[in-house]
Amino acid sequence: MILVAGDPIFAEHAPGPGHPERPARLAAVERGLAASGLGEALVTLESRDATRDELERVHRPDYLDRLITLSEAGGGALDPDTQVSSASWAAAVRASGDGLAAAHALRSGRGDAAFLAVRPPGHHARPAQGMGFCLLNHIAVVAADLAALGDRVCILDWDAHHGNGTQEIFYDRSDVLYVSWHEWPLYPGTGALDDRGRGPGLGFTCNIPLPAGATGDVYLRSFDEVVAPLVESFVPDWILVSAGFDAHRADPLTGLGLSAGDFAALMDRSTDLAGRSGRTLAFLEGGYDLDALEASVAAAVPRLIGVEPVVEAEPPTSGGPGRTSVTAAADLWAHSG
Repeated sequence: MILVAGDPIFAEHAPGPGHPERPARLAAVERGLAASGLGEALVTLESRDATRDELERVHRPDYLDRLITLSEAGGGALDPDTQVSSASWAAAVRASGDGLAAAHALRSGRGDAAFLAVRPPGHHARPAQGMGFCLLNHIAVVAADLAALGDRVCILDWDAHHGNGTQEIFYDRSDVLYVSWHEWPLYPGTGALDDRGRGPGLGFTCNIPLPAGATGDVYLRSFDEVVAPLVESFVPDWILVSAGFDAHRADPLTGLGLSAGDFAALMDRSTDLAGRSGRTLAFLEGGYDLDALEASVAAAVPRLIGVEPVVEAEPPTSGGPGRTSVTAAADLWAHSG
């Protein structure tokens, strides 16, 4: 059974005409879930809002006050790419809350995994700054909550853009392992190979920057040679996935070369690390070509519970650049202890 979040409030966040992070993305996700063949295995999560205390584990109070004020005033810009509308605070606080609700439901055995089709997305949101279409860092809110309960959390971020907000929030911590695959160079310009954490967090951030055109075989090689050994030595209680589908070769904002079939393989690898324990949550992040998003969701979400999708996915890709990047990452981590 996969818990899914689908509150209507997520479609009411309105970043403006022509914005790539548009409400139509949710309709594409819904079509993908319908095409997955999961049927009754998809169970709607009972929604809730995140509390102020839960949000303040990762965000500064003055920043939260600013978001509330902007929403109550009808909206405004945090930066040229990141807009707040009248419904944005309600959507964002519900998105973080749904992540928390899903984690607590899985913790009590009321599901096998969760897929949270929420918006606005979250992984660029810093403690005191929204950016990159993101207002609240939902995956960080959930990870911090689980860590406060004494659990060890691994975040796997395959969005094409580096999750600078998530990295910043946990950069000094050893109870949350953050791993990111991302196109390099690309917005937001963070996520260098040798960014590995700081102080007690040294060795608990792993970045795998990849060149434009990188294909699925490169991702899987990095997973097997770099990420899997690191995660297995960390021994996480939870795998949280920033499931950005904008690494698809059709995406208008990026230059990576993945297919829907590659996302199925990545989800497979991710759930394997959780041991199919019922402690895997995937959060929708990027993905801006609607057809590619639909196909990728249809292929990847069934793999959360080890099910083959009923619709044949695009075949996995291979032959693109990035092998030297993986070798560099493997060498760095082999000599880092």
